[in-house]
Amino acid sequence: MAAAYFDSGFRARASFELFIRSLPAERSYLIAAGLEQALDYLERVRFQPAEIEYLRRQPVFEHISSGFFDYLHEFRFTGEVWAMPEGTPVFHEEPLLRVSAPIIEAQIVETFLLSTITFQTMIASKAARIVDAAQGRDVIEFGTRRAHGPEAGTLAARAAYIGGCVGTSNVAAGQQFDIPVFGTLAHSFVMAYHDEEEAFRRFQQLFREHSVLLVDTYDTLGAIDKLINAGLRPAAVRLDSGDLYELSREVRRKLDAAGLRQTRIFATSDLDEYVISELLARGAQVDAFGVGTSLATSKDAPSLGGVYKLVDVYSEDGPSYRAKLSGGKATHPGCKQVCRGFAGDGMYCGDVIRRCTEDCAGAEPLLACVMRNGRKNGPSRSLQKVREYATQQILKLPAGVRRLHNPGAYPVRFSEELERLLDEFRSRFGQPVGKRAP
Repeated sequence: MAAAYFDSGFRARASFELFIRSLPAERSYLIAAGLEQALDYLERVRFQPAEIEYLRRQPVFEHISSGFFDYLHEFRFTGEVWAMPEGTPVFHEEPLLRVSAPIIEAQIVETFLLSTITFQTMIASKAARIVDAAQGRDVIEFGTRRAHGPEAGTLAARAAYIGGCVGTSNVAAGQQFDIPVFGTLAHSFVMAYHDEEEAFRRFQQLFREHSVLLVDTYDTLGAIDKLINAGLRPAAVRLDSGDLYELSREVRRKLDAAGLRQTRIFATSDLDEYVISELLARGAQVDAFGVGTSLATSKDAPSLGGVYKLVDVYSEDGPSYRAKLSGGKATHPGCKQVCRGFAGDGMYCGDVIRRCTEDCAGAEPLLACVMRNGRKNGPSRSLQKVREYATQQILKLPAGVRRLHNPGAYPVRFSEELERLLDEFRSRFGQPVGKRAP
């Protein structure tokens, strides 16, 4: 498309909006994430000589002018970006981000923006649900080994932290994003020693106040007896198999009877928000949870239906609105703003998607300009600040919207002005006004 725009002389400025068409099953809200990586990419995106030469050799480009490849040598993103802050609750059809730039620039960056923002938004949203289910207990992201590659694991750790996890087992993510890191030992460490007690003693001796002993390699309750009899006082014991409800209660009883009331019980083993919620409802004695596969892959909803749609093309006469009208995938034309309303108690009560030129009328506008002329506007917020913001925002959502099962729908509607604009656009293409395509 970039080559076709270039060689046909189509150089207009355009606006695209990135949004999620519909929410996954059992989800009634998402948490926006990934903006920082998106903006970093837009500042740095370049075509290297070897990449340009590779494109030039592709048969599909045999009729493209050399001028286009010269253009790629000088390619920079020079546009403007409006976006929701990371950590903001977002709902279906609400733009998380808007790009306004020369149309070639705006088009080339589409795939990177979609993959970066939808992936981290997906993971942050999953983390928020798991943290909510844990009812104030710590949740640690444990999923890199099951992630779809090391880079995905690192970004999943970042997104999970935004969603409320207290830290990660991914040390690279800890270093890169200043996320607290946590570790334990594997079954292989216990199995490597001739005696289970020796493995515990050596680990405890080295890590002392940070030791988390994995106790289910052979016999969970027998391992608890061994560490008690050896006089060990680990920071925590980890349960990774079996009936976590029964084991947690019996382990707690044994530890308390031995005076190890400060030793916490840390549970892993294929956990998600539903398992955690059920365990705690039954009275499981668990102090913290490590969640891996279901979090780093958002196992029950492993993708979001993110789209990046053209909404405006500009000329000397101003914007010329664009929309898609096909069945089931119609969009509204024009650049938009999301206005979030408050109830009297300070809780969020509903959103109106308006034209960007409309006033929010007492509601909070969510999209702000974060990049001009291809450069970020000021310094980024720390990830800790983003996490704190996300926590505050989630608590303002109605309780019914945050339910794990059969959550209530959060009210979102388009303004009358946007609906009128869509009707005008339909009439230009012969579709009956007021009638949506099926």
